[in-house]
Parts: sequence; structure tokens; C-alpha cells
Amino acid sequence: MILVTGATGAVGREVVGLLAAAGPVRILARRPERVTVRGPEVDVVAGEYGDRESLDKALRGIDAVFLVTNSPTDPDDERVSAAAAAAGVRHLVKLSMMAVEEPGADDFITRLQRVNEQAVRDSGVPWTFVRSRTLMSNTLSWARGIASDGVVRALYGGSPVACVDPRDVAAVAVAALTGTGHEGRTYAVSGPEAITAREQTAHLSALLGRPLRFEELPLDRAREALLAKYPRPVAEAFLESAERQRAGAKAAVVPTVEELTGRPARTYRAWAADHAESFGAVGRAGQQPTGGTGSG
Repeated sequence: MILVTGATGAVGREVVGLLAAAGPVRILARRPERVTVRGPEVDVVAGEYGDRESLDKALRGIDAVFLVTNSPTDPDDERVSAAAAAAGVRHLVKLSMMAVEEPGADDFITRLQRVNEQAVRDSGVPWTFVRSRTLMSNTLSWARGIASDGVVRALYGGSPVACVDPRDVAAVAVAALTGTGHEGRTYAVSGPEAITAREQTAHLSALLGRPLRFEELPLDRAREALLAKYPRPVAEAFLESAERQRAGAKAAVVPTVEELTGRPARTYRAWAADHAESFGAVGRAGQQPTGGTGSG
């Protein structure tokens, strides 16, 4: 039995889907009503990381855990890994970020993830770290601007990133959760090509069959928009990450997806083709699809 946390996120929901197709899976969810993958093989336990009783309940009889955390203040990795150790869990696979292994990355989020990885190591539970580059699904945040006036607004339209399909990150995680010999390993996961925001905009324009314009945000407007959504340390971390991307630090492609799954990583165009309706649905539904953010 495998426990999945973060099951309502871009990667977690894909992990659940893959595992449920092969056998039973358990989900720990703070808001169970938001879990979209359901079925006879899916057991949803209500709870949260700060509630040790619900953690212990969710971990009962569990062999492996897929761990996703995102709090900038709570020691959630320490909480889960300590409870997992007490429950006799044999393997903990943590979703992390490629920036952790890059010496030039020293923003708040990256430092936090390094601390979180160390907490997992210190727990004594055999671990695997799946370190993802920026998710392609982050561009779903452009959907409102595309629907309203055909404009994509973002920082540094010419900076490349080897962004990755959440489904490919999930496939790597599931390979680690269900296979052998992955303990103590770290897997950097990227897409198959480095692509810029301007190029992504052009792909979306072709797929949607309508002209789209890219508008590069000034730094002050980007900072203002981030501060409206996130605490200042998190907002500044995203801006530092954007500067690293502009310098080319996120352009490297790694072959991990093909090595662990036997197939190439999906391109941005392939991901966008599968999600084109999400970009067009905003105007009809009046709501913006959820697409996570991360400094990657």
C-alpha cells in the first residue's frame, strides 16, 4: 500500500491516477472533497501534516509514501518523515526541485527545500528525491489573460527553461515508488527541450487557432503581482528564480524520464495540445484553472 500526499496538486493527482490503475492507493487530504481521482482502489483519509493522529491513521499499513510539501513556515517534511519512521514505512519518495542541486540557487524556496530534504534523510526512512524542473502546468496561470484579451504577460519572454510535464514527473515518482534499487537516489527531471515564454505563447496561439501576443512584464509589476499572492520571501524567491532562468541556469535537459519510463519526455506543445481546452474554458466559465507555481 502506498500513501500519496499532495493528491490535489499537478503532480500528486497524476501519481494517484497511475497507482490506482495498478492497485490500491491511499490519499491523505486536508480537504477530501477536492480529490478528483476516485474509485474502489482509492482510500481517502482526511487529515493534515500538523495533526499527528491523522498522520498515524493514514500511515497504518503503508509501505511507501509520496511526499509533497509547500509550506514556507511549517516543518511538514520533519513531521511526515518522523511519523513514517514510527509507522515502519520502508520508502519515502519526496517531490523536490532541481534548483536544490544547483550551487547558484540560493533563494528562500531553494534553501527551504534543502532543509526539507535533510529532514527526510535524518528520519532514517530510506528515501528518494524526485527533483523537478518548472512544471509546464504553471502556464495555466496565463489562461485568464488569453481568454480576456489574447495576451500572455510574464517576465523575461526570451529566457529558456527545460520545463516538464507533470505527468512525466509523476511517472518517475511512480517508478521509484514501485520499483527496486531507488533508495538513496536523487532524480533530476526535466522536459526534452528548453523553451521560452514567447515560444510557448506561439505554440498556444497555433493550438487555439487565434492570435496571441506576448507582453513582457516590467520587474516592478511582476513583483507587485507576486506580493499580492505570496509572502514577501516567497515572492522574492520567484523573482530570483526568474533571474537565474534569464541567465540560462534552467535550460539544461536531462534524460531521466526516458531512463526510468522507457519513453521520451513530452514536449510543451504535446502538453499544451492535451490542455488546450483549459486555456479556452476561462472565458466561458469565468474562472482561472489552477496551475501551481514553483521556482524549480
